[in-house]
Amino acid sequence: MVLWTGVAVNTVDRWPEITRIRWVGYAAALAAVALVSGAIGLILAYMSIPNISMVYLIAVLAAAAAFGSGPAILASVAAFLAFDWFFVEPLHTFTISNPAEWVALLLFLLTALITGQLAAGQRTRARQAEQREREAVVLYDVVRLVADPDLKGALNAVAERLRQELHLMGVAIEVMDNHDTIVREVVGDTEMVSVISYMSTELLSEGEAPSKERRATPGRWVRVVPPHPPGVARQAGRGDIHVVPVKSQGQRVGTILLAHPPNAPEFDPADDRLLSAVATQLGLAIERRRLRREATEAEALRRTDELRTALLNAVSHDLRTPLASIMASAGSLLQKDVPWTEEERDQFARAIERESGRLNRIVGNLLDLSRIQAGSIRPELDWYDLRALVDDVLGRLRPATAQHHLVVEVPKDLPPVPLDYVEIDQVLSNLIENATKYSPKGTEIRISARRDGEQVRVEVADQGPGIPAEALPLLFKPFSRLEGKGPRPKGTGLGLAVAKGLVEAHGGRIWAESRRDGGSRFVFTLPLSPRSRTTVA
Repeated sequence: MVLWTGVAVNTVDRWPEITRIRWVGYAAALAAVALVSGAIGLILAYMSIPNISMVYLIAVLAAAAAFGSGPAILASVAAFLAFDWFFVEPLHTFTISNPAEWVALLLFLLTALITGQLAAGQRTRARQAEQREREAVVLYDVVRLVADPDLKGALNAVAERLRQELHLMGVAIEVMDNHDTIVREVVGDTEMVSVISYMSTELLSEGEAPSKERRATPGRWVRVVPPHPPGVARQAGRGDIHVVPVKSQGQRVGTILLAHPPNAPEFDPADDRLLSAVATQLGLAIERRRLRREATEAEALRRTDELRTALLNAVSHDLRTPLASIMASAGSLLQKDVPWTEEERDQFARAIERESGRLNRIVGNLLDLSRIQAGSIRPELDWYDLRALVDDVLGRLRPATAQHHLVVEVPKDLPPVPLDYVEIDQVLSNLIENATKYSPKGTEIRISARRDGEQVRVEVADQGPGIPAEALPLLFKPFSRLEGKGPRPKGTGLGLAVAKGLVEAHGGRIWAESRRDGGSRFVFTLPLSPRSRTTVA
């Protein structure tokens, strides 16, 4: 493998084009001087104008603005000689008979040189301003593009932007994302980029880093000529591949491959700075994606830990309470030395049944919550009569609602609703049980349903103490229970969280609000179109 710096090679490769551009500028400067000389001769044939030599400044300014300082100097000297030859006595000689003319010509030459240099300097600063504007615009576009969550789409857009901006045949960008996953996007001449192994490449090295005293400098292009295996012909008529490394935290995480057109000018320092800046932005984007991914994983671990802690707290208390009651009642029934009456035995059996049902609901809610958080809730929809579903739920919950006055308002013309019968049964059960826990005995619990556009609105309203405004945001979170002044109701705080997950899996929405006349109202909606169903993730 042969290595050499791209500076000498680039100068040799560009020499014919650089020479041609340079000679065009000098020829144009001489032509402008000749044109102005003709115009001055035509004017002097009809009238005499003092200091008409200043007209030559037009040619000098034009040469400086169009081609830079070299052609401007040539135009100044040529104008000095042309005016002396054609218009200063004696004519057609470089001899000057009047000494005052010497002073005028020298002042004209000095003025022309200074004017030309000032114009050339303005031209240079204008070009530098255009280059900086171009760099700023491209970098702004690149920064916005790499912010796209879709990495492949962002890389494709950046590659196309570079191809158009630098007039390249093709651009390929490949980066390492998510450990060993390689993401690669190619635009333009994909064939040329694919044969990089058999083509000479130029690698952009890192320049000096900026400091307080100096600016950063662009890197140098280092040419790499790979060996050609037998039977593989060199790609004749094709340009070179330029390679720009993409680094993050000092490690290479990607590459930008640039297919340069044949016989085209090489990259100038402004292009080098632009490519280095784009590579830096890509590296920062990869680093941001990695940090965002790690932050997401850390947040998931934190939430899992919180859920685990809350679950252990629930198991340590809420599960032990019904288990203790069941064990105590069962143990009492097994005591043969105590003559229990039939009424006492019935009380023990009812306690076992009641606490078993409570334990079954707790375990069911825990399982439902785990399914919701795992994103595996997929309702099996079918068309059901909502009034029949409400009647089934109230019939099963009759022991819990026996001390409350129930009012059901479901219109007969309510159309069937596409829902998962078991899951919406669980939602209604949790809402009604929640109402019985927080409502005084003998108060009214109202269950109503009505059509609201393309959805069905279901409400469960009670006459309890209501819900404080500060508690509303936490109401549907797992293990969250409303604290009041009275005795604390039994429960794990899972019912509303499970109801929220099941309703949202149906494509609906659930919320709570306080009633103006006292109490609270829980409302959820279900779409009448089964296509609105979503999957909880």
